[in-house]
Amino acid sequence: MLILVLGLASATFLVFVAVYLFYSKRRVSKYNESKDIESSEHKEDEEMAQKEDLMIFQGGEDLTICDILDAPGEVIGKSNYGTLYKALLQRSNKVSLLRFLRPVCTARGEELDEMIHFLGRIRHPNLVPLLGFYTGPRGEKLLVHPFYRHGSLTQFIRDGNGECYKWSNICRISIGIAKGLEHLHTSQEKPIIHGNLKSKNILLDRSYQPYISDSGLHLLLNPTAGQEMLESSAAQGYKAPELIKMKDASEESDIYSLGVILLELLSGKEPINEHPTPDEDFYLPNFMRNAVLGHRIADLYHPAILLRNSRDDSIPVTEECILKVFQLAMACCSPSPSVRPNIKQVLKKLEEIMF
Repeated sequence: MLILVLGLASATFLVFVAVYLFYSKRRVSKYNESKDIESSEHKEDEEMAQKEDLMIFQGGEDLTICDILDAPGEVIGKSNYGTLYKALLQRSNKVSLLRFLRPVCTARGEELDEMIHFLGRIRHPNLVPLLGFYTGPRGEKLLVHPFYRHGSLTQFIRDGNGECYKWSNICRISIGIAKGLEHLHTSQEKPIIHGNLKSKNILLDRSYQPYISDSGLHLLLNPTAGQEMLESSAAQGYKAPELIKMKDASEESDIYSLGVILLELLSGKEPINEHPTPDEDFYLPNFMRNAVLGHRIADLYHPAILLRNSRDDSIPVTEECILKVFQLAMACCSPSPSVRPNIKQVLKKLEEIMF
């Protein structure tokens, strides 16, 4: 009996030892596996942290990483998703626009690379070209563009120095913007939606030829940053009323923004009136609709357009021409997207009226 008890006890002890050794070994194995994974992830992070790259596109062949990073810059614009610099690239002695995108705001991986290559190939006389795209060791992104010394259309309109009332300049700017937008909407298999069209994003050269900037920039941002861009556009008076999310931006919403810009050019007024009187409206298109209903023709365009033309403008203009452009602008700003003209129709109509 005693031998039987001792045998059972020994067997139980051996089973216990085997189970203990099995689980200990599993814990050690899992710990080592976990360490391997952490080590692998850490290695990947280190590799990503060390990655630095510069994509170069047509016109940016003289760009180098050192030249971009060492360029003394002046901040000329800020947003939630990045900062815009005017910078002197010392090796080439060229002034350029550098747009810094915050790492937390950009899309990631292959999707971003594909979109950069796509945007870098787009070329048109009325679009600001992408010359280079820099990726830094901490995930920072820099887009390199040419610099246009005559500033933005916003500055041109607000300065009111007389040039903005010349019909020839209004024609050149309106048709140039329409041509650039037509290229975005029709030159590829799928339309390229600008998504953030406004007078501040129209740059001018010394001849007042317009260049649309930030084309497709929203495609490089993550959904949160894209939504912040849309909210900024709404606060400035350029967002189409039907547009709720940036991912739903469309040709029709771009046309609405173009209509607002045309109204700015004709009237000299800002897209949003922050201090409206009781008979005025907050948004420029609504203000103009009320002016039409109230037969206030004098509110529809700046009187200096006709006065300036009578003295020294190279392209003749009549009130009839101005009102036709006004009607086109209001059609672009229709509350219903299905009623708005497409960009080909807008361009054709502008050319018929202005030339």
